[in-house]
Amino acid sequence: MRPNMKTSRSISLFFSYLLLAVVVVVIVYPLLWTVGASFNPGNSLISTSMIPENPTLAHYKELFAGKESLQYGQWYLNSLKISVFTMIGTVISVSFTAYAFSRFRFKGKKNALVLFMLLQMIPQFSALIALFVLAQMLGMMNNHWLLILLYIGGLIPMNTYLMKGYIDSIPLDLDESARIDGASNTRIFWQILMPLSRPMIAVVAMLGFTGPLGDFVLSSTILRTSEAYTLPIGLYNLVNDVMGASYTTFAAGAILISIPIAIIFILLQKNFVSGLTAGGTKG
Repeated sequence: MRPNMKTSRSISLFFSYLLLAVVVVVIVYPLLWTVGASFNPGNSLISTSMIPENPTLAHYKELFAGKESLQYGQWYLNSLKISVFTMIGTVISVSFTAYAFSRFRFKGKKNALVLFMLLQMIPQFSALIALFVLAQMLGMMNNHWLLILLYIGGLIPMNTYLMKGYIDSIPLDLDESARIDGASNTRIFWQILMPLSRPMIAVVAMLGFTGPLGDFVLSSTILRTSEAYTLPIGLYNLVNDVMGASYTTFAAGAILISIPIAIIFILLQKNFVSGLTAGGTKG
């Protein structure tokens, strides 16, 4: 029996590592091509290779050359502004909403949760016409703050479910003990539940930050002038021109987008750990 068990285990490990290798190749291969293309001379992808024979930084310099048609620095700042404020607004609104759904009983609670679930099933682009008309009625076309509010509103339903589920796992004994000591609901929220919910707060923050950086459909509906563009819109225009498409410059711009995402991930990675509430009622 033991040799058979060892053989089965070896086969399972082999296929597990094989699957992991395939996943790594699928993820890393396009990334390496993008990095290689950003250092290749010229604008076409036909003559590019994963390992450039004559690597150059010309495309990275071109991004910040100050051309009127290529305001990459401005687009970068616009994207960071929208992403940072969306992240902050999402964390605050989702935390309060999830706390209310998790710890309080009120009329319409069950129906509201069902509504949140239904909202998750509706694609964002299905409301583009309504959002476009709303922006025009409010006179807020090309307005970053309207876009931030729309992003926050779109992130609330899904993230509220995630945060509520996590807060539900925190023992009620902590709340009751704090109330015996005279703590208010506000104090319980800020000093007990939020510190224990750091792993989920980090997830919500990451989703709130990366969402706007990868969005094209909604942002292109609201933002119509070059000065107000975000990175996805601006970079899309680099390859949208049939005669003057610059795929290698696009690759360089795409690589630089990953820098703020990597920084945020590094800052939050220590909080991507579950089970912080284990033993929270001990002692």
